[in-house]
Amino acid sequence: MQKEQIQDFTRRLSQCNRGGMIVIIYDIYFAYAEDAKHALAEKDDAAYKTAIRRVQNTLEELIGALDFSYPISKNLYALYVYSRNSLARALYEHRGDGILEAEKILKRLYAAFVKAAEEDASEPLMSNAQQVYAGITYGKSDLNENFLEMDDHRGFFV
Repeated sequence: MQKEQIQDFTRRLSQCNRGGMIVIIYDIYFAYAEDAKHALAEKDDAAYKTAIRRVQNTLEELIGALDFSYPISKNLYALYVYSRNSLARALYEHRGDGILEAEKILKRLYAAFVKAAEEDASEPLMSNAQQVYAGITYGKSDLNENFLEMDDHRGFFV
């Protein structure tokens, strides 16, 4: 994953609500899956193993986020476990079909979570985070983001 992607995910996480958090975790999953496919194509075994483990860890975060008080969570759990097993097979066989199989399942789920996140009107998870305003100024080739409210009382107090 590139440094710019990490910064983007960090910024998005600081501004998101509960529904948006799951969408961001999915986006992180897909970024690591791309890293794994790239490492496999380059025949870089160490990078491939690292990327697959990161994909698996991201999938574990999705499993951990399930709320089993809802019946659909059991179905999601089964799909996540199947995807986790496909990734494990991809790791020990050094083949990309396990990554593609898991990605196919998770892309369908991703579309549903994006739709649900659009309807989520809950408060952001981080209430004391710095606000980001995009679109105030434009750079030569991209949009500049400005951070306003330089507040000394932001963050944790000890």
